[in-house]
Amino acid sequence: MEFDLWWLLVLPLMFALGWMASRVDLRQVRTERALRRDAPQAYYRGLNHLLNEQQDKAIDAFIETMTADPDTVDLHFALGNLFRRRGEYERAVRVHQNLLARADLPRDARERAQLALAQDFFKAGLLDRAESAYEDLLRTDYATQALTALLQISERTQDWHKAIARASELQQRATGTYQRQIAQYWCELAIQHHAAGRDEQAQRALDSALQAAPQNVRARLLRAQWAQARGDLAAALQTLESIDLVQPEFVALAAVQIAQLRQQLGQVEQGLAWLRQRLAQTPAIDVLDAVLLLDPDPQSRAYCAQQYLQQHRSLLALKRVLEHPAPGLPAAEATAAMQAAVDNALRSRQRYRCAACGFEARQYFWHCPGCQGWETYPPRRLEELSLLS
Repeated sequence: MEFDLWWLLVLPLMFALGWMASRVDLRQVRTERALRRDAPQAYYRGLNHLLNEQQDKAIDAFIETMTADPDTVDLHFALGNLFRRRGEYERAVRVHQNLLARADLPRDARERAQLALAQDFFKAGLLDRAESAYEDLLRTDYATQALTALLQISERTQDWHKAIARASELQQRATGTYQRQIAQYWCELAIQHHAAGRDEQAQRALDSALQAAPQNVRARLLRAQWAQARGDLAAALQTLESIDLVQPEFVALAAVQIAQLRQQLGQVEQGLAWLRQRLAQTPAIDVLDAVLLLDPDPQSRAYCAQQYLQQHRSLLALKRVLEHPAPGLPAAEATAAMQAAVDNALRSRQRYRCAACGFEARQYFWHCPGCQGWETYPPRRLEELSLLS
C-alpha cells in the first residue's frame, strides 16, 4: 500500500490552523465577556444616578452601556423615555428611530418602539407626525392606546369629524362610553357650520348630538340661541324649558334667558309660576335671578330673596337680599356699604370649578381648558357648591 508523503505536510498544517482559530475564538470570547462585565456595571451606575436625580450622569452611563452591548433593547427604551421626560424630544426620537431601523428587532419590540416614537412626536407638538405614527399601530396590540391618543390629536386640531369617528370606534371596542364626548363634538361641528352660514348643516349636527346623547344640554342651548337670533322666540322658549325634562339642575344656565323670552312674549305670569316651581325643586341663584327679573312687585321680590337666603345662606343670596330691600332693612347708605363688602368677598367665589381637575373660570365651560374633559363643570358656582358639600 502506497502512502503519499504530502499527507505528512497537510496534517501539521491543519493542526496549526485549528490552534490559531481556537486562539482567535478565545480572544473574542474574552473580549465579549469583558464588555458584558463592564456593561452591567455601567447600567447599575446609571440606575444609581437616576435614583439620585442625577439625570445627566445617568444618561452618560446608559450610553456607555449601549455602546458596550448594542443588543440591550430595554435600555434603549429606558434612555428614550428619559430623554422624553427631560424634554429632549429630538434625542428621544433618534433613539427610537435607531431601534426601528434594526432588521433583527422582534415584532413586539418593534411595535413598542413605534409607540414610543409616536409619544415622542406627540410630546414635541409634532401632531401630524404623531398622528401618522399612531395610525401605524392601529392593527397592533397597541390599537386602543393609539386610538385614544389619536382622539386627543383630533380634539387639539379641532378635526371634529375624525374625533367622532375615533370616539365611535373606541366605544365599539368596549373601552368605555363616549356618548357625551361624541355629542360635544357634534356641537362643535354645529358651531363651525353656523359660523360659516351653513344653517341646515348646523341643525343636522345638533340633531346628531341629541341622537348620540339625548340628555345633552348644550345642543338645546345652541338651538334656542339660534332660534332667538332669527326671531323665533316661541321655539327658543320651548327648547330651553325642555332642559327641565332631561337635566333639571341645568335649568340654571338658561333661567334668565327664559325669563327674558317670557317678557318678550308677554307671558310674565306663566313664566313666573314656572320659574318659581323650578326654584322650589332645583334651587339655584340663577333661577332666583330669573324670578326676581319677572316679579313686578318689589315687596314680593324682597320676600322671595329673603326666603331663599334663609334656606341657602350664601353670600350670593345675601347680595340679592341687599339688592331688593324690604321695609325694616338698614338705610340706603348702610345697604350700599354691605353690598360693596359682599361684592368684594364674592370676587373669588363667583366661579365655576371643574370637578375633574379643579380649573376655575368665571364663565361656564363645556370643555375644560385645564384637563380637556367634557361636561366636567357642575352648573353651580363655588359659593353654592360649598353649601351643598
